[in-house]
Amino acid sequence: MQPTATVLVYSDDSTTREQVRLASGRRPVPDGPEVEFLECATPEAVLRELDRGGIDVCVLDGESVPMGGMGLCRQIKDEVFQSPPVLVLMGRPQDAWLATWSRADAAVTLPVDPVDLATTLGTLLKRVALSA
Repeated sequence: MQPTATVLVYSDDSTTREQVRLASGRRPVPDGPEVEFLECATPEAVLRELDRGGIDVCVLDGESVPMGGMGLCRQIKDEVFQSPPVLVLMGRPQDAWLATWSRADAAVTLPVDPVDLATTLGTLLKRVALSA
């Protein structure tokens, strides 16, 4: 039996956080681990949780204010030693270049497409499991 993975979800919008949870479900992909979600509404909370450790994947809302998920992703990649993989939620497909700039490991567009999000998150979770 695989251990449970912890997915941190950052968005200033509780509806977006809920969409991520509902789209992912308890097990985003059949051959991946079950997940539990840790929700954060501020960048400070995200950084505090990353300092505590135990986060397997971060899902960051690129449309959050005052700090978007892409800027936060770049900060995480610069400042957090062995940062977990990051999935950013983009407002539009044309923002893919920003996701690349932020050094995100993956990106999906808003509104959340359940199949796309679950598949992408599952891929990141399996990558984490393989490297453990």
